[in-house]
Amino acid sequence: MKLHSSVRIGLPLFFVPLAIWGLAIGIGHTMPVVTSASHQQEISFRGMAPTMNLLHKMVQKFDANHDQILSSQEQEAMADSIAKSYGSDWADRLRRFLRAADLNGDGIIELSEWSQAVFEVKRLAKTPDPTHKATTYRVPMRDGVHLATDVYFPEGDGPFPVIISRTPYGRMKRTEGATNFAAAGYVAVVQDMRGRFDSEGENFPFIGCGWNEHQDGVDTIRWVMSQKWCNGRIGTVGGSAGGITQNLLAGATPEGLQAQYITVAAASLYSDASYLGGAYRKADADGWYTHNKFDPLALEIIHGHPNYDDYWRRTDTSLRFEQMNVPAVHVGGWFDMFAQATINEFSGRQHAGADGSHGAQKLIIGPWTHSIGKMPVGELTFSHAERIPHQYSSGRWFDHYLRGVDNGIEKEPAVAYYVMGDTSVPGAPGNEWRYADDWPVPAKDKAAYLTADGQLVFEKPTCGGDTHVNYVFDPMNPCPTIGGNNLMIKRGPMDQGEIESRSDVVGFVTAPLAEPLEVTGRIKADLFVSSSSLDTDISVRLCDVYPDGKSYLIAEGMLRLRFRQSFEKPELLIPGKIEEVTVDCWSTSIILNKGHRIRATITSSNYPRFDLNPGTGLPWSDSSPKLVQTNAVYCSSISPSHIILPIVTNALSSRCVLNVGGHRG
Repeated sequence: MKLHSSVRIGLPLFFVPLAIWGLAIGIGHTMPVVTSASHQQEISFRGMAPTMNLLHKMVQKFDANHDQILSSQEQEAMADSIAKSYGSDWADRLRRFLRAADLNGDGIIELSEWSQAVFEVKRLAKTPDPTHKATTYRVPMRDGVHLATDVYFPEGDGPFPVIISRTPYGRMKRTEGATNFAAAGYVAVVQDMRGRFDSEGENFPFIGCGWNEHQDGVDTIRWVMSQKWCNGRIGTVGGSAGGITQNLLAGATPEGLQAQYITVAAASLYSDASYLGGAYRKADADGWYTHNKFDPLALEIIHGHPNYDDYWRRTDTSLRFEQMNVPAVHVGGWFDMFAQATINEFSGRQHAGADGSHGAQKLIIGPWTHSIGKMPVGELTFSHAERIPHQYSSGRWFDHYLRGVDNGIEKEPAVAYYVMGDTSVPGAPGNEWRYADDWPVPAKDKAAYLTADGQLVFEKPTCGGDTHVNYVFDPMNPCPTIGGNNLMIKRGPMDQGEIESRSDVVGFVTAPLAEPLEVTGRIKADLFVSSSSLDTDISVRLCDVYPDGKSYLIAEGMLRLRFRQSFEKPELLIPGKIEEVTVDCWSTSIILNKGHRIRATITSSNYPRFDLNPGTGLPWSDSSPKLVQTNAVYCSSISPSHIILPIVTNALSSRCVLNVGGHRG
């Protein structure tokens, strides 16, 4: 095999994440019982296509003498490396794959044999797997509704551990992930949620996913537990809606649930999915409900509950942390619509969870939007971010918790987080993975103060009185959304230059940084504001300003001011009265490079990400009055508006993956 220098490979590369069911599974499993040599070769090859490039790099690394031949000793060296870090089970799987690639059986793998193996893998990836076909069941729920459920069986007599995925997007779209789990020795169960596709019942999202009247997740696990092919050990897997249903299921604490692998999911359907800072997430909520053709009444219901009330408590998993008792991996992205929710769910279960949950959570968060591993993200490309760190893959997680494999995954650091950096300069600080025992990592909150002349400074202002800056917001001419933590519209870090010159946007910017500055943790804006109206919104955007003037969004927040004290009991403003408010801008991790600047912009809209505030104290209505709102941000020693930045000064570089930069575009 032709070798390339400086190939930096993590182990095991055949077990890296693959996007399946919205998250990742390890590939390269084979079954111990086969009927013929050709059949053994086929099941060793099948399913390898998504990881072939990485596996090829691993083979290049272990061809120690660079003779384009992988000797038996070099093959065993590969397997030994896997065994030391991940156990003998994975080493045996690699050995079976290598034996299948050794087409003439002489114990060595030549370039021609490797090329033929790659060809076979690609060919098989395009053909259906005849071994693992679905058997469809109509699984009864407690109210008599039946849910369409496909079951994929592994080879052998069983019983087996089971992995369940429940989805509103159509179970027939999840066949590849299911067959890969079956090939790995699990029974894979894929189910249409209540009211979706071939399932009966009401077509409302998540109506049967938790601990309330309908408990479809619980009933499904109970049905699985009663089947002779189930050995009593069950895991769940899924992303987005498939992750939300897992969080809700954990709150119901069903018997038999042993492990979860959750990607980009909300913890609260109110504060994470529908209303952020009390403002309605118009583009994402309206878009998701209509695009997926839920009952139109579902949208009317959430529009009718702008306050946090008993309707939302029924799906707030943070109220159930103390009951949760299952280990889980939580995967998210800094630019995902559920970025803070992913962290909140991890923290709640890790610290407040019951036995089985407490101390048994993992958090992986990278520079991603709702699509894990997809680059570029927005207008930037971050290096080493095409997948989650291999040691946290779902295959390894389930092998440990469902099969009892002693692979050490429970001993991995609780947190893997990606520190973003300057993507235009190779070798710039950041653009690396780090690992920690908990979140947040140690940091010191530092205030960056807003000044009336548009600066952002680290010294508290000395000017007195009511020093402030004004802007006028017209609901009929809103400030547009440009990227950010979105789902249904453009997302990710994008240049905000288009909005920063608007008359209804006030900006504050630092001097060029003399040294790199790391911000890792939760960012908040503590502001002193007033309005001419009974209600208004405060939208905050924080940007990394590159030397060329591009201003990339890295964090943002929104607060509808009638919810400044409580999301349960809104309180209107007194026009002209100065109010101290806090705008949550969520969490991030980034090293702002030397010569960069930090810019904070404040306005009163971010449309269509959020609905608009008419200024009357009432929800938006196309037919209702809209008031032009004159708003002020105060910048004095008495009313010192500021951004709170969590500054890290002692990062554990020894636990970092070497960075090689990234690029814009």
